[in-house]
Amino acid sequence: MLTPFRILPLAVTMLLLTACGTPSDSLPSSTAPPASSPQSAESSAATNPPDPTAPASYSLSMTRHESFDRPWAMTALPGTDLLAITERGGALKLRGTSGVRTVTGTPEVAVTDQGGMGDIIAGPTFATDGTVYLSWVEKRDAGTAAVVAKAVLDTDAATLTDVTPIWRQVPGIDGGGHYSHRLAIGDGHLFITSGDRRQFGPAQGADTNLGKILRLTLDGRPAPDNPFADGPVSREFWSIGHRNPLGLAFDGHGRLWSTEMGPKGGDELNLIEPGLNYGWPEASNGSNYDGTDIPDHSDGDGFEAPRVSWNPSISPSSLMIYNGDLFKGWQGDAFVGALSGRSIIRIALDGTSATIAESWPLDARIREVEQGSDGAIWFLEDGPEASLVEIRPA
Repeated sequence: MLTPFRILPLAVTMLLLTACGTPSDSLPSSTAPPASSPQSAESSAATNPPDPTAPASYSLSMTRHESFDRPWAMTALPGTDLLAITERGGALKLRGTSGVRTVTGTPEVAVTDQGGMGDIIAGPTFATDGTVYLSWVEKRDAGTAAVVAKAVLDTDAATLTDVTPIWRQVPGIDGGGHYSHRLAIGDGHLFITSGDRRQFGPAQGADTNLGKILRLTLDGRPAPDNPFADGPVSREFWSIGHRNPLGLAFDGHGRLWSTEMGPKGGDELNLIEPGLNYGWPEASNGSNYDGTDIPDHSDGDGFEAPRVSWNPSISPSSLMIYNGDLFKGWQGDAFVGALSGRSIIRIALDGTSATIAESWPLDARIREVEQGSDGAIWFLEDGPEASLVEIRPA
């Protein structure tokens, strides 16, 4: 029996819906124009509407698969048909065509309002030695903080071994928000997003790694040619002035992009460059939650402005840059999952420029968007009993 799955109108010509691989009847073809963003989208200076020259929308088939308990991240494991999926409560799951298995040997995590088990990515040598990197939240004498570890994942045995922490967020902070702890590997280095932990000022300071994007060796040491090399902590920094960056991905030309939650408005898509200051909390296209103003990004203010910003907020949860063959017209495009915006947003990247191409409104908060091993697009809803959904050409 088909599980009900309500989807608001998408920017597609036709939507087919199946549940756990069971065929369903086709929905009627849509004649509506492509959907625009559910929220107004702004660049640093002007409105940035959907691009009418973007590639035509595809006819899509969506398949609802298994459900997960408050999932946070997923990654396609190279050389396999498996998705590794983390759940905030501490579990790591392997999902493949034969079902879902729970991985043993995972670390103990501290579960807070925004924290718990975090990101997971495959290392460059995963195909030969099973190396993965994962992040989670741990208890400290003073509050909680994020930690990143290197480990070995045996997909046949569904075991995690040799879990070795290689980086820690400092200091520990009371409260349970803005850990960020997203991971990416590029140019032989490990990149980590470290949120401001709702502390504001440390994002501009050199004595803490809060509010930064970090560049480390694959063993967790500060990269020797990082742009901030004066102090023991700042040696890790790649960029500063970040609030809560929850998406991190490289494009096909090696450029690093990040999505970041702003305060009340001012969510961002940023092109991350070494040594730059992205402004938080001195500049933002949003306002403080108490209504007080924050200066907008402006030319000459010394801060790097976002390539795209949203006001009101969409709460960007993740970032994927597509390089698969199933949707050739979308190669090089960025896909952003939105929590409060309840949508997936496709952004056309052209060199260092970014333009919103279309938005797919959905009847759920979207926690994660990922590309599968064969080029399919997968997304995870947010919350308990959150569905894993697969998108393929119809």
